[in-house]
Amino acid sequence: MKKGFYWIMAAQFCSSLADNALLIAAIALLVQSEAPGWMTPLLKFFFTASYVVLGPFVGGFSDSLKKGQVMLITNLVKLAGLLLMLFGTHPLWAYAVVGLGAAAYSPAKYGILTELLPPQQLVAANGWIEGTTVGSIILGTVLGGFLVSRGAAAWLLGLPALHALHVRSAAGAALAMIALVYVVAALCNLRIPDTGARYPHQTFHPARQLVEFSHCLRVLWSDKLGQISMAVTTLFWGAGATLQFIVIKWAEAALGLDLSKAAALQATVAFGVALGAMLAAMRVPLKNSLRVLPVGLAMGVMCMLVSLYSRRVVPDLTIAVGHLQLPLYLLLASVFMMIIGAMAGYFVVPMNALLQHRGYVLLSAGHSIAVQNFNENLSVLAMLGMYSLLVGANLGVAATMMLFGVFIVATMWLVMRWNRRNMRQRDWTQLIGEPRHPAQT
Repeated sequence: MKKGFYWIMAAQFCSSLADNALLIAAIALLVQSEAPGWMTPLLKFFFTASYVVLGPFVGGFSDSLKKGQVMLITNLVKLAGLLLMLFGTHPLWAYAVVGLGAAAYSPAKYGILTELLPPQQLVAANGWIEGTTVGSIILGTVLGGFLVSRGAAAWLLGLPALHALHVRSAAGAALAMIALVYVVAALCNLRIPDTGARYPHQTFHPARQLVEFSHCLRVLWSDKLGQISMAVTTLFWGAGATLQFIVIKWAEAALGLDLSKAAALQATVAFGVALGAMLAAMRVPLKNSLRVLPVGLAMGVMCMLVSLYSRRVVPDLTIAVGHLQLPLYLLLASVFMMIIGAMAGYFVVPMNALLQHRGYVLLSAGHSIAVQNFNENLSVLAMLGMYSLLVGANLGVAATMMLFGVFIVATMWLVMRWNRRNMRQRDWTQLIGEPRHPAQT
């Protein structure tokens, strides 16, 4: 990999670390202000909605400047959202500002990969990016939890700098520390090299941007390879966001775990995604990316099998894992969750790389990632809405997880049939090609 890639990876890790730590701090701020419980999930909704609302506009912005500059500016927008929260703006609105920064950051983060690296390195690059992102999600959640804890808050509030800023609460102290992580991310952005890619003048007229975005949507959804990779990544991100909530409820109902232990079990899914992503990066070249589709179908089958699992079907035994003594039912559940995560990471990373390459060939780096983000986050909102309806209908957790698995299996089966039909009509060698509107260097 080129040296610049490692600075991209470092900037992404720090930025995502801060995003996830900030979510925990924002929740703590809502609890501190005795906000109603329904506001907590709205934090994620407001954050994700920014991707959908800004979808038509962020691609042009990403292609109008050097990608490193875009990443720096959008990191500063995230920092501004944090400072708004720190100095009294309601957490929902402040976290929405952070979401605006994240929505504009993503096309530059992924778009620069297609500018900097040759197509044959895209799967490996995506594997590393997804692996570090998952790591930052886990560590960011841990960091946020640590910063709002009583011990850490007591020490932080004793710092003279926080006294000077009139910070008096645990959540406020956590926000101040997270701001430093965004600053580190911004410093990493300054080291990202100029790839030399330049695009035609980008229009900033809203109506024209909407027309251009609609055109980009049609182009990618009409392409025989783009439509398959888009369908898979859209399904993955919507399903992944829903699985976060299902796993917690399933762990409580089937395993009798409290919220903190259920969240720890959820982390094993993230570890599995990281492992699967790294394995795909090492084993799957871009030209073989569509061969991983059956793994997505297998993931759905695994979800269906896990829905039948509970602690009642396992002997009451304890297994030594290093210095820890873990109940057998919990150890098996962790293995199942890790397998599901590994399958997800293994099949989505090649699909992500394929979609990035097709988008770059047909459109441009920024526009293609903006289209991808729009579809994926629209899927997140839709599937979370469907999950909420199932919860509102009082459907059991096991039945919900079974339906979730059936949905994935049925959808992936349809995508695989769709892909077979497409491959009969298209020469696979057209996968690697020059951009229709190439960047000028």
